[in-house]
Amino acid sequence: MADALIGAGARVAIAGRDRARAEAVAAELGPGGVGIEMDVRDERSVHAGVDDVYELLGGVDMLVNNAGIGMRTVNPRFMSDPLAFWEVPPSGFRDVVETKLTGSFLVARAVVPRMLAAGAGRIVCISMNEQTMTRRGFVPYGPAGAAVEALARVMAADLAGTTVTVNILLPGGATATGMVPEGVGPETRARLLDPAIMGPAVVWLASEEANGVHDERIVAADFEAWLARR
Repeated sequence: MADALIGAGARVAIAGRDRARAEAVAAELGPGGVGIEMDVRDERSVHAGVDDVYELLGGVDMLVNNAGIGMRTVNPRFMSDPLAFWEVPPSGFRDVVETKLTGSFLVARAVVPRMLAAGAGRIVCISMNEQTMTRRGFVPYGPAGAAVEALARVMAADLAGTTVTVNILLPGGATATGMVPEGVGPETRARLLDPAIMGPAVVWLASEEANGVHDERIVAADFEAWLARR
């Protein structure tokens, strides 16, 4: 998504817990990217990171809520040897929920008042298929994703009638990212979506064509058909 937005002419701040890693990724993306340090679980870190973004970029037109850690942090073999929810360590449960859900809340909470004051802003919350939310062995990743989507809908309701829009975007299937275990078989890996599938939809959501689009749930794999139906 960052690569697609930069390719479309946007300047993009990439946040990560490790500043050096975030800066390295931003450098790979070219002069349109900047890397900042932000632990989305920590309110002080979020406010400091948001201040850095506003100082570096001069404002925020769009927030993409995509913070998350996957099932590998809880169970490295979650695809082949899923754990029942009662076997999941509470610390692992909290870490995923605090990153995906609390992180989305804290960053949006820090950015939205500034967007309202500026008179415009867009939020895109990254979600997942409903099958993933309820899949066997997917505690806490699935419930955390469902909660992020519910949060996005409440945010959209709270912001209805304002100049700030909220929409949900999801790939439409598992993507070939670092969240997928290395031991996954070739047949499963062949079905993984290229992460670039998210590019056209997120660029469109940042464009003038998306003015006024609010409280929509867009599946990237179905984006062209969704757009045609509009």
